[in-house]
Amino acid sequence: MPTITPAYWDEACRHLSKRDRVMKKLIPKFGEARLQSRGDAFTTLARSIVGQQISVKAAQSVWDRFAAAVGGPSHRLAPDAVLALDTPTLRGAGLSARKAEYLGDLARHFASGAVHVPQWQQMDDEAIIEELVAIRGIGRWTAEMFLIFHLMRPNVLPLDDLGLLKGISLGYFSGEPVSRAEAREVGDAWAPYRSVATWYIWRSLDPLPVDY
Repeated sequence: MPTITPAYWDEACRHLSKRDRVMKKLIPKFGEARLQSRGDAFTTLARSIVGQQISVKAAQSVWDRFAAAVGGPSHRLAPDAVLALDTPTLRGAGLSARKAEYLGDLARHFASGAVHVPQWQQMDDEAIIEELVAIRGIGRWTAEMFLIFHLMRPNVLPLDDLGLLKGISLGYFSGEPVSRAEAREVGDAWAPYRSVATWYIWRSLDPLPVDY
């Protein structure tokens, strides 16, 4: 499955290293590592719903069963094929009743054109978040992860992300707890590459790349 790396990454690293003492130390530690985007929009969001509140391992096993029930390549599921499945089939794949409903709602939004996938490249981040959070089971955090990992938007600061807050606390505040306002202030200095800085903060906590 092909992966794509953002064209702005090297420029972002240079910019952040100049502007921010923590980034200057952090970025060289991870050398050639890069954010990578995979798959298509519908499948990425379906995976994020399946993975909610369960371990990565459990999520993978449910995803494999769900994708097998839908049919077709597991990295590109068709919304119509999801809509064709009945609830017992979805439950049989290991999905809770609520997640089965959420996946149905997601598939309806895509099949009906309620989300404007072809226009997303031209739309700003907040407009895309607004479309995504209208889908049941997708909150702001999931929408922001989608902007970072799928659309590879360079300037997203996910203030609901506990890892980001923890990393800012350790890197900038000697481990003291930080408020969202303090985290936002640190993040403002990272603009226009807040997604890239966030990714390095995550790496500082867990050297394995985050991947959605």
